[in-house]
Amino acid sequence: MPASVSLLLLLFFALVLSRSSSLRLCEPVNETISAEKEECPKCLLIQTSICSGSCPTKDPVFKSALSTVQQHVCTYKDLRFVTVTLPDCPPGVDPHFTFPLALSCECSLCRMESSDCTIQSVGPSDCMSGELAIQNY
Repeated sequence: MPASVSLLLLLFFALVLSRSSSLRLCEPVNETISAEKEECPKCLLIQTSICSGSCPTKDPVFKSALSTVQQHVCTYKDLRFVTVTLPDCPPGVDPHFTFPLALSCECSLCRMESSDCTIQSVGPSDCMSGELAIQNY
């Protein structure tokens, strides 16, 4: 094999390895989320851990209306729920806001009870009302 072909193959494999190593695997990462309710005047920004990263996907060559392909997403494996109290909520409004805290993550089907499985949602740190403070969890 000529040296130029060997060098080209070596560069190709180096490029493939560098691309694959830049994909972050499914794991807990630190993120800022907003905690708010329409009835309460202030929003809390909370630093927590969420699941984020890449999972293997499937794209079948032969697609059929009779077969379904279930894609795996990066989601919670182990989690606990944390509840915070929103400040200055008027009487009669429940001031509690509960959110999941990622302890570990895995690639599996999206579970609606603990994840936002929509295609696109409001950004995690977008407050609609006035921001108050950042709390760490």
